[in-house]
Amino acid sequence: MKNTPFTKYHIELGARMAPFAGYNMPIEYSGISDEHITVREKVGVFDVSHMGEVWVKGPNALEFLQTVTSNDVSALTNGKVQYSCFPNDKGGIVDDLLVYRFDEQTYFLVINAANIEKDWSWLCQQGQRFGLTPGKELYNASDEFAQLAIQGPLALKAMQKLTSANVTDMEYYTFKKIPFAGIREVIFSTTGYTGAGGCEIYCSPEDADKLWKAVFDAGKEFGIKPIGLGARDTLRLEAGFCLYGNDLNDSTSAIEAGLGWITKFVPGKNFISRELWEKQKNEGTERRLKGFVMIDRGVPRQHYPIFDAQGNPIGEVTSGTMSPLTKLGIGMGYIKKGFWNDGSEIFIGIRDKKLKAKIVKPPFHQVKL
Repeated sequence: MKNTPFTKYHIELGARMAPFAGYNMPIEYSGISDEHITVREKVGVFDVSHMGEVWVKGPNALEFLQTVTSNDVSALTNGKVQYSCFPNDKGGIVDDLLVYRFDEQTYFLVINAANIEKDWSWLCQQGQRFGLTPGKELYNASDEFAQLAIQGPLALKAMQKLTSANVTDMEYYTFKKIPFAGIREVIFSTTGYTGAGGCEIYCSPEDADKLWKAVFDAGKEFGIKPIGLGARDTLRLEAGFCLYGNDLNDSTSAIEAGLGWITKFVPGKNFISRELWEKQKNEGTERRLKGFVMIDRGVPRQHYPIFDAQGNPIGEVTSGTMSPLTKLGIGMGYIKKGFWNDGSEIFIGIRDKKLKAKIVKPPFHQVKL
């Protein structure tokens, strides 16, 4: 099992540790609910050094990315980031990812920790057609970065103390290479997986100690706390963000997952599975990933069945939890056509009961019952 450059700090702080994607990762420190509220109201720090990073370079980089990703990479300009996915050749999703554009021949992909080997193998396989050589135009840099995600409404204000570059006014889904906390250069981006605002900082593992100490010193006056993977999951679900392995997988399409907005059928973009996904967009699908909130008291969990009022099965929960903010059960699941409208009544099978819920549009922390 691997450690990140920050593992020693998690252990020193008494985090509950557990294996995740081959890494020894912190699940919680002060408790999931407390950590969740800290990120929603103040500022919290996630160790996300386990995430994968891949460089794509050269004159064929754009054409390659237009083929292997669903979003329109040609719409990116330098310093912009895009959320996207890798369609597989069977109409499903290899992984979801972020695409950073450094220049017209240099792109940086951030992929899920659990899928690094799978994604790398897929990219190398597809790259052959474009003359991209593994280790050269395609480069797996996953072990060459330490990364912290500093999230919350006060995150950028706290981080501004550590750099002369202006970061408080950065737009969502942008990035800069800047000097930071005495480190010559970091990648500083504003994407986020919590819906609470904030930033991500990528640095060399050699600079990890300096980064950790500076971030916590700068955030002290703002009530900064370390946050584990438990709250990361409740925060992303509350914001309505998909998790690969739960809400997305090799047999779910982007159209079924409600990710039509990152699936661009622009002229000349002949991405893998385009024909099938375009057909689904035009003709519709039999199931769709929808958000729901519990009306009856109960906590939905992955794989719980979903029923209609007559007790007929109509779907399955893919993600579910008790929202630490609203104190309501919330979730997402693939649901049969006919039950997609906001306010539609559904029932979640929890133990031997069918408990009432209703379809809502995330983010869940802004839903009014």
